[in-house]
Amino acid sequence: MNFKDIMAKAMQPKAGAPAGVTIKALDEEGEVEILLYDQIGYWGVEAAEFVASIKDVKATVIHLRIDSPGGDVFAARAMKTALEQHPAKVVTHVDGLAASAASYLMLAGDEIEIAKGAFVMIHNAWTITLGDTREHMGSADLLAKIDQSIQHDYATKSGKDIAEFQPLMDAETWLEADEALELGLVDRVYEKSGGAENRYDLTIFDNAPAALKSPAEDKDAVARVAAHVHKLEYYERIAP
Repeated sequence: MNFKDIMAKAMQPKAGAPAGVTIKALDEEGEVEILLYDQIGYWGVEAAEFVASIKDVKATVIHLRIDSPGGDVFAARAMKTALEQHPAKVVTHVDGLAASAASYLMLAGDEIEIAKGAFVMIHNAWTITLGDTREHMGSADLLAKIDQSIQHDYATKSGKDIAEFQPLMDAETWLEADEALELGLVDRVYEKSGGAENRYDLTIFDNAPAALKSPAEDKDAVARVAAHVHKLEYYERIAP
């Protein structure tokens, strides 16, 4: 398996799983459902695609359903802003996973709910830098600013002090539904059948819980070897 094949495989949905963005009307009262079941940014749903789709939505209520391992934080910000500026009420539903940048996108909801058995993951922003000391120090400063911005939004949603989120992000914290509710990042938990059913290869993350690891992940040596390489490549576009 060459590098291109490894990168194409990493963090892609399992065969047969829905991907990308799907928009459909729920009723004649103006409620619309948007499924974001993919990565955010370069490897999945691009911000331009998403924002253009949002502009065409005529609705009183938008139900944003998320199952995503995250991606480009700037793309997530653009998507979040488009939802916040839309005249419709936005209800976010975390159906399976809202990790990394997806945990930030979910904050676009006027109301946020999470399925029993689903997860929210928060961590510090990543990037790669090529260059001398100045370039690396500049990247570090940028990442610190990104982290502070995201911490501020988590704190605003939860009503908690911004300082509470730094150690959680440092530790790459995976929150079960009840934990996300207790922390104040979601408003309610809803029941669903089947528990956590992860569709993604999460080997780029350090602390993914066992409930989200498929047997294929544990047995696939190639994916594990590629994880550290992909961890850098996956967030390449996070910084200019």
